Amino acid sequence: MVETAGKKKRMALIASKGTLDWAYPPFILASTGAAMEMEVGVFFTFYGLTLLKKEISPKVSPHSNPAMPMKMPFGPDGFQQIEWPIPNILTGNMPGFETVATSLMKQTFQKKGVATIEELRDICIESDVRLIGCQMTMDVFGFSKDDFIDEVDIGGAATFLEFAAEADIQMFI
Repeated sequence: MVETAGKKKRMALIASKGTLDWAYPPFILASTGAAMEMEVGVFFTFYGLTLLKKEISPKVSPHSNPAMPMKMPFGPDGFQQIEWPIPNILTGNMPGFETVATSLMKQTFQKKGVATIEELRDICIESDVRLIGCQMTMDVFGFSKDDFIDEVDIGGAATFLEFAAEADIQMFI
């Protein structure tokens, strides 16, 4: 157990993005912290809040991440090692490109044995990670408590700050 003077370490995370590539960091860090016997809380705000919905389908946005390598998860090894230079004009304007990129990334994750977002979220729930959904964001986007998994605590900034004030590790993702 990770302790400081007999007290469990605490990690506080803020998850503000809901794309597939940004969905992984909060759940990986939270589940790892919990596995290390830390007390972990994650505040999901703005687009990150969608990661707590009952049904989630995060997508990759290649246009907003031009550094993203495009490799194929299938075919001969040499083919899979090519980093396909996809011009921004295509990533932002070609209909269906986001769907193709999302599918390829999910195939790559599956091939490499990476857990899905839902699996990581379930590990966090089983590990007693506190999942806090931002009330203000819910109001702004018109969500209701029924849109989210049962394990979500709904609260505002003050709810999260009470938890984060005692945190040894604090991160904005």
